[in-house]
Amino acid sequence: MRAYVFHGPGEAAWEETADPVLSDSTDAIVRVDAVTVCGTDLHILKGDVPEVRPGTVLGHEAVGEVVETGRDVRSVRPGDRVLISCISACGRCRYCREAMYGQCRGGGGWVLGHLIDGTQAEYVRVPHADFSVHPLPANVTDQDAVLLADIFPTGYEVGELNGRVRPGDTVVVVGAGPVGLAAIATARLLAPERIVAVDVATARLDAARKAGADAVAAAQESPEQLVADLTEGLGADVAIEAVGAPETFEMCTRMMRPGGRVANVGVHGKPVTLHLEDLWIKNVTITTGLVDTHSTPTLLRMAAAGRLPAAGLVTHTFPLDRMQEAYDVFARAADTGARKVVLGGPRREVVEATA
Repeated sequence: MRAYVFHGPGEAAWEETADPVLSDSTDAIVRVDAVTVCGTDLHILKGDVPEVRPGTVLGHEAVGEVVETGRDVRSVRPGDRVLISCISACGRCRYCREAMYGQCRGGGGWVLGHLIDGTQAEYVRVPHADFSVHPLPANVTDQDAVLLADIFPTGYEVGELNGRVRPGDTVVVVGAGPVGLAAIATARLLAPERIVAVDVATARLDAARKAGADAVAAAQESPEQLVADLTEGLGADVAIEAVGAPETFEMCTRMMRPGGRVANVGVHGKPVTLHLEDLWIKNVTITTGLVDTHSTPTLLRMAAAGRLPAAGLVTHTFPLDRMQEAYDVFARAADTGARKVVLGGPRREVVEATA
């Protein structure tokens, strides 16, 4: 088969590699029909995730058809159309029993495209298939479903749930990239009074409005003052950091009200200064987290019911064999307008970015 193989920082290629085979009785082999590129994949290529060894197939989000299962797999069978979760779960260890699947100690957690070969390939081996793939409702398209492999549960769990968003809250989302937009869309489910989106790009702020933001602010034009004006000087109840940069994290801490919460979602590649000299007296809570995907079944039901807006998040589609081009378009989002790129499916042409 062909796959996108990591060869070290700054080096990867779409090339021939060995077909995956079952290595455990709980594995499934899935033919990949739709796959996407994540910001974390870009961090891997930059060298920010040293655990990824050269020779690893990248990718941790996909939709496909089960072609083979181990003898102990019970929840899916060959021919089933499934969502491959970005997180694998053994279902038996202490963390899995507490629905903290991202911290699985039984060979799961974030392993696809990280510790084992991932989904940016024609076929992928999924460990612990009973807990790591989800049968898809017929009315959820591949293009929408692949967004539920990572960005929607990440925005919802690491953003809203960790940040304890409540009805009537003021929520600020700093960073209107794919995960930030997913955080905005899923925040609507929890009935905040207002959602404010902050980004440097006008196109992303426009997308944030379409995803459900009530107000937007350019990062370079005093967003902290806008939040203060909207809240009578108090600040945000919840600030969701969805970039992974020191300056955006510090911006979030400055926009919180006393008793507020910062939910860090972004993947940070370098240290961040925590200004405890200012924060200690404000009763603030700061959370971090790797997504657990315990919310994926619920989000799938919401998507099937038309209650989870995904329109506008996918801006470009490619066939699988144009993986390198898809990476290039996604990495240059400021120039290309890319929000989420999806590869695979019957369409063979690139769809240009839309507003």
